[in-house]
Amino acid sequence: MKIEFLGHSAFRIAAQKTVLIDPFLSNNPRSSVKPGDLTDIDMVLVTHGHGDHLGDAIEIAKNNDAVFVAMYELAHYAASKGVKQFEPMNIGGTIDVGGIKITMTNATHSSDFEGGAGHSAGFVVNFGDHSVYHTGDTGVFYDMKLISELYNPEVALLPIGSRFTMGVKEAIKAVELLDPQVVIPMHYSTYPAIEQDPQELKRAVGDSTHVVILAPGESFTF
Repeated sequence: MKIEFLGHSAFRIAAQKTVLIDPFLSNNPRSSVKPGDLTDIDMVLVTHGHGDHLGDAIEIAKNNDAVFVAMYELAHYAASKGVKQFEPMNIGGTIDVGGIKITMTNATHSSDFEGGAGHSAGFVVNFGDHSVYHTGDTGVFYDMKLISELYNPEVALLPIGSRFTMGVKEAIKAVELLDPQVVIPMHYSTYPAIEQDPQELKRAVGDSTHVVILAPGESFTF
């Protein structure tokens, strides 16, 4: 399983299928790619409707004839914009898309988009041999322990930017609750308002969990 960080909260994960999550690219000053560079995408997952997460998802889904997976309201909004393949879901549900199991989890955050409000969420993506938890934008919440017990994600993608999401202090507690093998910090230093040092998280966690710090365009193979 190859996990490529594209900047902010955007990731391309390649295993049996290629999954793109929260592709905020064209207006992202730290993005490593542009929407037109992505030509191998099987599914596009969007945690919520804010512009720095919905981003270029609709364009990429249409260009790749990819399956668009999101909260019910947001998935139908994408369909109204021309997305042909879409899978609406809601918190607590699991779907199977081409052999990839996707579970939608809660996230403590707001959400809106042109077509409505919806709700923020996260995803546990199970590729069979390995699983990844993209928390979306969220603060730390105690049910992360329940997510760990139910789905046992090996890799956690955690925001650390503070102001709009959890910061480093809260991410340390999230690591404790989730107990993943690997943590990759995200949603930080895209703009001055969310400037953070990911090394703080790495130092605090120590050897209990492998903290992988990726620059946009870098990848980690699990």
